[in-house]
Parts: sequence; C-alpha cells; structure tokens
Amino acid sequence: MGNNIEGVVLRGTTPRKVRSMVQELSELRFDVDPTSLFAPSLPEPLVREVSKHRIRQRRLGRLVLASDAIVIGLAITIAHLTRYIILPVPVWFDPGAWYSLSVSVGLFVFWMFALWAGRSRDPKVLESGPRQYQAVLRSSFHVFGWIAIVTLVLQLRPSRMFICIAGILGVVLLLLSRRAWRNWVLRRRQHGRYLAKALVIGGVRSAQDMTQRFLANPGHGIKVAGVWVPDRVAGRQESMQVGASSVPIMGTESNLDVALAVDEIDTVVVTDTEHLGHDGMRELAWALEGRGVDLLVAPNVVDVAGPRVHLDAHSNMPLIYLSGPTYSRAKTVGRAVFDRTFAALVLVGTFPILLAAAIVIKATSRGPVFYRSVRIGAHGVPFEIYKLRTMVADAEGRRDELMPFNIGSGPLFKMPDDPRVTPVGGFLRKYSIDELPQFINVLKGDMSVVGPRPLLPGDLDDSGEFGKRRLLVKQGVTGLWQVSGRSDLSWEDSVRLDLDYVENWSMIRDLQIIVQTLRVVLQRHGAY
Repeated sequence: MGNNIEGVVLRGTTPRKVRSMVQELSELRFDVDPTSLFAPSLPEPLVREVSKHRIRQRRLGRLVLASDAIVIGLAITIAHLTRYIILPVPVWFDPGAWYSLSVSVGLFVFWMFALWAGRSRDPKVLESGPRQYQAVLRSSFHVFGWIAIVTLVLQLRPSRMFICIAGILGVVLLLLSRRAWRNWVLRRRQHGRYLAKALVIGGVRSAQDMTQRFLANPGHGIKVAGVWVPDRVAGRQESMQVGASSVPIMGTESNLDVALAVDEIDTVVVTDTEHLGHDGMRELAWALEGRGVDLLVAPNVVDVAGPRVHLDAHSNMPLIYLSGPTYSRAKTVGRAVFDRTFAALVLVGTFPILLAAAIVIKATSRGPVFYRSVRIGAHGVPFEIYKLRTMVADAEGRRDELMPFNIGSGPLFKMPDDPRVTPVGGFLRKYSIDELPQFINVLKGDMSVVGPRPLLPGDLDDSGEFGKRRLLVKQGVTGLWQVSGRSDLSWEDSVRLDLDYVENWSMIRDLQIIVQTLRVVLQRHGAY
C-alpha cells in the first residue's frame, strides 16, 4: 500500500464492516520520510511574528531589570549612608567623599553586570524559581569574590563594613524581589496567562498525559495547544478532550508549518522520537531555526527529580542517566536527630495551644481528648497514631451510613460537611491543630516530620505494589500530599506524590516541604 490513499471502493459488505474497516484505516501507520514533513507549505519560508508569550517574556525581563537596579541601588545607598553618614568615620580611615562615592557607583555597575553575565534574567531562568535564585546567589558571590581578590592584589582600602552591609542587604532584597515577581507570574498563570503554547510531536497517549499534568500544574507555564503525529492518519476534525480543553490532533495531512499554525506555538515537545527517527529529529531542529520556537525532548521519565537526572553523551548521542532512588539516605542518624529535635521544639512551643484545645474538647463533647488509631509505618510495622479528637465519640460506627455522601476516590473517605465533626473539631481541622500530637509519634520514632501519608491497614491493600514502596521510609506528619492539595487530592495523586517523595528524598526537600506546610496551613486549603 502506498503512502497516499486516493480512495477505497467497498462493495458487497455491511455498514458494520464498513465502520470497522474505516476505523482500521484511521489507525494505520505509514512509513513517511520525516524530512519531507518539515518543508514549508508555501513557496517562501514561513515568517512568523513574535508571539504574545515572547513579548510578555521580554516585558517581564525589562521589569525585573528595573527592579534589580532599584533594589541594588537601595542596598548600596543604605550601606553608604550607614557607613559614611550615620556612623562616625574613624580618623585613621577617611577615604574622602569622591572615593567612597566612586566605590558605591562601581559596585552598582559591577553587580548589575554580574547579574546580566550570570543570565539571571534569561527567560528560561525566570521560568524556574530555584534556578532563578541560584543564578542571583551565584552572580552575587562572584561580585564580592572578585572584590576581595582585587582589593587584596591592588592594596585598595574600601570600607569592609560598607561592603558587608551592601552585600547582605542587597542579596536579601534581590531574593525577595525575585520571589515577588515569581508569585506575580504564578498568579497570572492560574488565570491562563503567561503560558507558553506547546505543540506535542509524538504519540497521542503521551500527549494526553502531558496535557493533564500541565493543566493540573499551570505554574510550570506550558499549555498544550496541539498534537502532531507525523506517521499517523488523523481525521480532519480529530481532537482529544482533556478536562475542559479540546486539543486538535494532526497527522500525515499536515507538515511543520501547518502544525505550528494551530496557535501561536512557542514550544515544540517531542514525546516519542521513534515517530521521527534520528534524521527527522535533526531536520526538525534545523526547521525550527529562526522561528522563535523552543525544542524540548521528553525522555518519557516521570516522577524523577532533577538531582537524579544527568545528561551524558556517547557516540555523539545525548543520553539521560538516572541515578538510583535516594530513600536509603532518609534513614541516617542525622535525620533522626533533626526529627526528634524539631518535634520537641514544636511540642514545647505549642503546649499552651494543645492545653487549651484539650480543655475545650473535654468541655464541649463527650469522649476522650485524644483520638488513637492504628496505622502502618515503615516496613509494614503498625503503630498507634495520636491526634486531638475532632469528631463525636461514635464516629467510626456512623461511617457506613455516610458512605453514599463520600466524594473521595479509592479507600479515602472525604466529606466536606461531615456531620460527625464537632464545631470545635472543625476549627481544629481548619488550622491543623488536631495533628500536633503526631509529633509525639515523631519523638517515639514511629514517624518523621516529613514523609508519606500514614495509612490505615485496610488502605494499604488498595494501594498495590507501587503503593507499598511508600513504606520504605517512615510516614510523616506532613509531606508532598499536604502541600499539594491535602484532602482535595485524589487517591491516585496521593499515592503518586508519596512515591515521588520516597524515590527522590533529600534533606533540602524536607526543609522546603516544612516551609510550604506553614503557608498551606495558614491558607486552609483542602482542610476538612
């Protein structure tokens, strides 16, 4: 069968067979020369206007540049006034007004140049919060490192107090301003702005999964606008429905120009290189030159954190090396000391709150102050978890009658307006005060401060083999599930986040989750 099908004549068959044959034809894959797919459909090469997303990126870069100048200027001005105007200048150290002013101006120019040379305002760096902060810290470190070297070699005598004040204050203000811009962009992405529109080249299934992930996390800044499967026949009106979004699917009837014209495409994501082959990937990269379109290649590896991903090259081929899971490092003595120290500090600091909550619980409803329940801990060892009681005493016996109102998926029981929750219990849940006694479990060694969600024995049976890997580390008072939606998460998302935590554990990540937990608790999202 050739690559082009002019038509098919069907005789002596039934409508059912016709529909079956049409479906089979629509799923056929053809051997298409990938280099022919990237030729422009017009006589002249397609000239694309700069997309709105690129214009917004450039505008954001200029705004960040202006804020950096203001922040660094403010830090240097405060340092200058503090050292030379407010504080007395020793008699033996009088650099003169012009010298001190020239040092301040020179530091401002050098610092701004270092931030530019360090690409801290590059759109790709601004899109990523951690990379943005790392670029600022790295550039600032280079500034003051070179100042130390130059002043030592040339025997210059700038005020060390001025340098220290300017450096510390400037770095803090830079990080705060970058955080403010990051939050500003994230808020707009939640409303569908500042999103790069992506064309996915590859399989429909991988494109659908990618679309769902980007829709669930708009903070990543990408929206799938179209799917192109170069070696598959697709109907002219074919599309896939993901949530409220309808994404068009194109096949062999399209080439690169047609696919990019679906929307203002800023990014091309290749999810399955087998559809193009080595020659096709090279031709695609050449065809995108000068179009203002980024090219990304998805390795089809999910739930693997950045520190475990390494790029290597063999025989002129880029290969991704994945290091092993890091959960074994979560069992160190240092982490155990941190857990117990942190738990002791929390219990001591919140003792007045716990005492007041216990008195109110006992005075307003019958039953014990603490709620105890058996949970499955690390390596399948059961333990008794402690919480403040937030429900009526016979809550467990009434669960079956409320099951028709359960909105949770999997074994989780979720009911936003659960009648078993007492008025005091609703307040305690809203601010997660009921979970504070779990730090007693941390002191006993049953739990960690951060870890997977503690499961009931029956819930473990529904999590499958993948879910059992979450028992490789201790369960936590808080975790990725706590900072990613709490009770609003589905069972599948909760298991996936727990696995992500186990496979990619690091102490830095634990500290980040603790900080994010404070913010989530104060915002009270998903607490019921």
